[in-house]
Amino acid sequence: MGGVVLKLKIAKPEPMKIDLHTHTHYSDGHLTPEELVMRAHQMQVDVLAITDHDTTQALDEARAYQRTQKRPLQIISGIELTTRWHGFDIHILGLNFDEQHPSLAARLAEQEHTRVDRAKQMCDKLAKCGIEGVFDEAMLRVGQGQITRAHLAQVLLERGEVSSFQGAFTRYLGKDKRAYVNAKWIDIKTAIEWVHEAGGVAAIAHPASYDMKTKWLRKLLIDFSAWGGDGMEVTHPNMQPTKKALLAKLAVEYKLKAVVGSDFHFPSRWTELGKRLDISAELTPIWSDWSQITPLNKELI
Repeated sequence: MGGVVLKLKIAKPEPMKIDLHTHTHYSDGHLTPEELVMRAHQMQVDVLAITDHDTTQALDEARAYQRTQKRPLQIISGIELTTRWHGFDIHILGLNFDEQHPSLAARLAEQEHTRVDRAKQMCDKLAKCGIEGVFDEAMLRVGQGQITRAHLAQVLLERGEVSSFQGAFTRYLGKDKRAYVNAKWIDIKTAIEWVHEAGGVAAIAHPASYDMKTKWLRKLLIDFSAWGGDGMEVTHPNMQPTKKALLAKLAVEYKLKAVVGSDFHFPSRWTELGKRLDISAELTPIWSDWSQITPLNKELI
């Protein structure tokens, strides 16, 4: 008589959940650093980069809170630097750098000055439209963080000057609208140099979201690569498959490493931490040589 043969199923390790583009209330996010870490745990994220606009203020608070948690979470240093290129505001992610680098604080202070000056000029334009006192109200919402157009939009919405948050940009704050101001941001080459000097890698944030045609996107990637850029975001929780395929193709073509990020600002039905951020096998993840990322019963995507 033959015995019963038992077939054991060996479970395949889960892929790590990695999200390298998130924001806190230190820029235009809604959550505190502690709340962002809590949300990351709820969503089973394993590696989290906090990339506030032109500031690293959230990192110490986030790491301090994480030290009180039992569940592992690797918090990577990050920032989203605002730059200017051929009339476009291009955002450059800095990742896995030394946030204590001696020159970094002074350089970020320059960016903060540019932000405040731009916000004042935009509020002056709003005043000419009959909407006064927006800057002071916005700064109350900012607290110790960085002022962004989102803060101005929130004031306009709460005052009833616009019917929706997006309406503030459509009517007043968007490019070429009544209160828009071109800021004197640093150029992309300078942003890459800042990140590299601090020991990190530089990547283009949300390349599919800029109002440019593919030929201009290619020109951007050519320049970015020539200046020593390292990677580009290739996916987003709600990205259309055709656009995702195009970005993957461009990343391979221009030899840029893949960055995954939700650009998380607050929990919503559209964007969530760590969701749908898988990438194809043809791409090289930007974290592929980061020694501090060590999977525990999981595999790197």
